[in-house]
Amino acid sequence: MRRGAIFHDGTPVTARDAKWSLDRCMSVPTAKAQLASGSLRDPAQFSVIDDMTLQVETEKADRFTLPNLAIVFPAIFNSALCRKHATEADPFALDWLKANVAGGGPFRLARYEPGQQVILDRFPQWLNGKVAGKARILLQVATNASSRRAAAERGEADIVRGLSGRDVADLRASGRTRIVGVNNPASVAYVAMNTQMAPFDDRRVRQAVAYALPYRQMFDSALYGRGKPLFGGEAATVSAKWPVPLPYDTDLAKAKALLAEAGHAGGFETVFSIDAGQAALAEPVAVLLQESLGKVGIRVAISKVPGAQIGTLQAEKKLAMFLATGSAWLKSQDYFFRIFYTGKSRWNYGNFADPEMEALTMATRFETDPATYEAKVRRMVEIAKAEVPMVALWSPFLDVAVGKGLSGYTYMFHSALELRHLVKA
Repeated sequence: MRRGAIFHDGTPVTARDAKWSLDRCMSVPTAKAQLASGSLRDPAQFSVIDDMTLQVETEKADRFTLPNLAIVFPAIFNSALCRKHATEADPFALDWLKANVAGGGPFRLARYEPGQQVILDRFPQWLNGKVAGKARILLQVATNASSRRAAAERGEADIVRGLSGRDVADLRASGRTRIVGVNNPASVAYVAMNTQMAPFDDRRVRQAVAYALPYRQMFDSALYGRGKPLFGGEAATVSAKWPVPLPYDTDLAKAKALLAEAGHAGGFETVFSIDAGQAALAEPVAVLLQESLGKVGIRVAISKVPGAQIGTLQAEKKLAMFLATGSAWLKSQDYFFRIFYTGKSRWNYGNFADPEMEALTMATRFETDPATYEAKVRRMVEIAKAEVPMVALWSPFLDVAVGKGLSGYTYMFHSALELRHLVKA
């Protein structure tokens, strides 16, 4: 632990706080699932040696143990403060922490209005590095897309995120707004097909869909070109990287031939589901998909599902085909495949169950030889290409409108906003 570090109420940060915070993660389903990807599953793995030393034990060296300890889930809480608000039914004060903080980071909470705004004040006693930021930061929630665009156009905000592809294209064309756009491989958009549900349990049908999609039109209509295409890759090239463009592009003749081979020469009917809350991006994709798949006999009905429901339906594997965007916490090829191509979680959008893929993802997390690791990743890419449980469409750029007087914007792989580096002239 860092000597001299204190929480916002002046309490010293100790290894006991770290132990309590990691134990807490084991009681929160999302945190527990994430940390398990780094072999962290049981409170017994975390032990206090002394006030300044915490020991973490795993069965064997896992490439994702340390990265998992560096993301948001195992943030260190002020355990003494949390215990004051804990109950027998809620020993980790989860309910209290929904509206209160017990931290020691570079900024402390000055005001919190759920769904409206957060005000942060700089914490001068923070000892974990340099903070260039101003004394106060206001985070304003703008659920309306037009409000976000207006704030960027008028210079009403120093940073605006969550802009649509069209808004970004218009703002760039005007020349009055500074846009910082970064290729963001953490995020990938897919057309997912339920591999355990007919007719998508036949890989030839999934391949047919992959050849019937109007990629370029969808890319231009939904993103206005603000992303990296993941279609039209070289068929003979198998990369050891991911995400990488796969060798699928619009080829209706191939799509029809594959459908006929699979016994669906006359096509079939299906439903394509989209998140109603993401209509600006999802509707153009859905309409173009419906039109193009109709040309090969696949009759598609579009279902707009409320945002509060679509996650549950994905987790319960009740959707036949849908538009999904998956974002990874960690930048590693085998991590992508383990999260999005194996297991029972919501993030395995294609409900894919392939023994070889599962064995490869389990082996690579412990692999130390670079050549062996690369060979295994190449094989994962081959499986993703051949079995195509999800058709990778693109990685959208992380576009941010930045005010003229602001500097220090830092791109973070997991897309969280780094406040410490921001400087306003």
